[in-house]
Amino acid sequence: MGENGTEVRSQARDVEGQESTSTSASASSTNVVVPEHPDAPIVEAALVNQNDDSRPPTPRFIQDERSWKRWKWVPYPVRRLTIAVYKWAQGPPSPNNFKIQPLLPSVQRAPVRLLDKFLPRKSHRAWLVFFYLSIWIVTFALVMRQGQSATEIDGWGTPSAIGCGNTYWAADNGCGLDGNDCRPFDGGGFAFKCPASCESYQVLNPHAVGATEVVYQPLVIGGPGSNGSAVYRGDSFICGAAIHAGVISNTVGGCGVVKLIGLQRDFNSSTQNGISSVGFDSYFPLSFTFETGTQCVSRDTRWPLLAVSVVFSTVLALFVTSPALFFFPVFTGIYWTVGLATDPPGYSSIAGLFSNELGNFLPAVFTAWVMYDKMGVRRTLKGLTAQVEKSVLWLGGCWVGALTNYTFDFIPIQRLTPHDLDQQPGARAALAIIIIVLAVVAVSQIWFFRQEGRLVKYLKLYALLVAAIVISVVLPGLSLRIHHYILALLLLPGTSMQTRPSLLYQGILVGLFLNGIARWGWDSFLQTAAALQGDAQLGSPLPSIPAPNITLGSALSSITFTWGLSPGPELDGLSVLVNDVERFRTYFADEFDSSPNFTWTRRAGLEENEYFRFAWMQGSGSEDYTKAGTWNAKGEWVAMQPGPSRVRARSAEGGRGEGILLKAR
Repeated sequence: MGENGTEVRSQARDVEGQESTSTSASASSTNVVVPEHPDAPIVEAALVNQNDDSRPPTPRFIQDERSWKRWKWVPYPVRRLTIAVYKWAQGPPSPNNFKIQPLLPSVQRAPVRLLDKFLPRKSHRAWLVFFYLSIWIVTFALVMRQGQSATEIDGWGTPSAIGCGNTYWAADNGCGLDGNDCRPFDGGGFAFKCPASCESYQVLNPHAVGATEVVYQPLVIGGPGSNGSAVYRGDSFICGAAIHAGVISNTVGGCGVVKLIGLQRDFNSSTQNGISSVGFDSYFPLSFTFETGTQCVSRDTRWPLLAVSVVFSTVLALFVTSPALFFFPVFTGIYWTVGLATDPPGYSSIAGLFSNELGNFLPAVFTAWVMYDKMGVRRTLKGLTAQVEKSVLWLGGCWVGALTNYTFDFIPIQRLTPHDLDQQPGARAALAIIIIVLAVVAVSQIWFFRQEGRLVKYLKLYALLVAAIVISVVLPGLSLRIHHYILALLLLPGTSMQTRPSLLYQGILVGLFLNGIARWGWDSFLQTAAALQGDAQLGSPLPSIPAPNITLGSALSSITFTWGLSPGPELDGLSVLVNDVERFRTYFADEFDSSPNFTWTRRAGLEENEYFRFAWMQGSGSEDYTKAGTWNAKGEWVAMQPGPSRVRARSAEGGRGEGILLKAR
C-alpha cells in the first residue's frame, strides 16, 4: 500500500512535471514568462488563443482598406495600381550601382600612369597644375589681345568695333519726325570692324519694308545697283550689309569704311555671300555705301581662342582623375571662352565686356559648386577611370552645349514663347521632335535610376519641380520663360549616375548653363507680358482710314487722309509713317498741335510708290501700325490690308545689346 501510494504520487509528480514543462515550452514559444508567485495572474488567461490557427486569415483587400482609410474616395483599382507602381519604383532587391568599365583600359589609363611615373609626389603635381592653368590663361589673353588690333586706314584712323546689329537708323521711331534726330544723312562715315558670324544675326519679329515684311533673316535692304556700287538703306545692319557687299567675311569678320550718302532711291534686292537682301522701290532719307580701295587687316579671333581652350581642357581631362580638379577649371575656362569669344553679349569696349562677364561669373561659381556637390556632377565623375571616354563624352558634350549658337543653330526655335512658335516656320515640328527625344532620354534614365534603387527619391524631387512650374504658370501677370540655364538646372539631377549616356547628357547640360549665363546673364524665369512682347505686335486697336482725297496737279499732287474717333481716352494721338519714316503726329487734346487730317504732297513727275502707315499714340509712344497703303506711281490709292505691322528692327538676341544707333562723324 505504501509502495503503491508512493508510486501514484510519483506518477502524479511526473504528470505535473510534464504539464509544467509543456506549459513552459509553450510560454517560451510565445514570449510569455510563467510566474511562480501565488498571486500572479493565471497563465492560461494570457495564453488564450495564442496558438489558435483555426481563425481564417484577414483578406488582403481588407488590409488595404485599413492602410488607405484616409483615401477611401480613391477608387480601389487606382490604389492597387499606385501600390504596384510604388513597389516597382523601389527597384530590385539588390540595387546595382553603375560604374563605367573603360574600353581598352590600358590605353585610357596611359596618361595617368605616365603622370604617376614622372611625378609621383602630390606637391609636384600641385605645382604642375598651377603652371598649366597659368599658361592657359596667358595664352588665351595673348591671342585675344591680338584680335583687338587692326591696321589703321589712311584718312580714317583705327577701325572701331561694332556689333552685328549696329545700324544708323534708330528703332521704334527713335529718329523722330522726319528722322531729324539721326542727322546728318550725308557726308559722314567711319572705319569699322565687325566680328565673325554676323550672317546669323536676324530679325525675329516682322519688320516693315514698304509693303513687305522681313522676318528671320538679316535686315539688309539694297545692294549693288546698275552702276556697280552697293547702296543700302539706312536701317540695314552695317555688318550684314558689309558681308553682302563682300567687304568683310562672315567666317572671320573684318574691317572697312562705311560712308553716308543721304537720300537714295530704288534699293535693289540680290543674294550675295550667303545673304539675301530686301528690295525697296521707293526713296529713303538716309543711305550708306562702303568705301572701295581701302587697306585694312583685322581678324576675329574667336576660332583661335576656341582652339586654345579646347586643347587645354582636353589635356586636363586626360591627365586629371580628381572630379573637382577637372570640373571647376573646365567650367571656368568654357565660361570665359563663351563670354569673351564665341558668343559674347553686346559691348562697346573690352573693359566693359570683361566687367559684365565678371559680374555674372561670381554667382555662376557658387552655382557650379551646387551643381557639383548637390546635383550629381561629383557622383558621375567620382572614381571614373575612363579618361578618354570622359574627354569625349562629358567634355565634348559640354563644348557642344556651350557652342549652342553654332551647334543648335539649325533648330528653328529662337524662344519658347507661343508667339514665336506660331510665327516661325517649322518651330512647332521642331519642338515636337525635341519633346520626343527628351521623353526617350527620360525613360532610359528612369530605368537606370530604378536599377540603382534611387528612383523614388528623384521622382519626389521632380514632383516638387513640376509643382513649382505649375505655380509659376498660374501666377497672375507673369509668364514663365525657360532660359538656357533654367533648363540645364532642371534636368541636371537626372544625370546623377555613372553611365556613358549620363556623361554625355550631363556635359551638354553644363554647357547649356554656361552659354546661357555668359551670353544672357541671370534673366528672370518669370517675366511680364511686356518683357516677352519685345517689339512684336501689341494687339492694340488700329485706326480706320477712309479712302483719301487725291488731287493730281501739273506741278504738285497731294493726298489727304482723315480718321475716325479714338477708341479710348488713353489713345490721345495719331502717327503717320511715309516710307517707314515718321512724317506726322498729332495730339487730339492739344490746341497747338492738333490737326483733323494729314496732307502729303509730291512732285507731279515722281513716278514711284509711296507707302503710308497709321497708328494711334499713347503719350509719346506709338501703338501698332496698320499695314501699308500705297499711293502708287500712277497717283492711285491702294488700300492697306487688314491687320497690324511693325517697323522696328529686332535682333537675333531678342533686341538686346547690339541694336543701337550709330551717329555719323
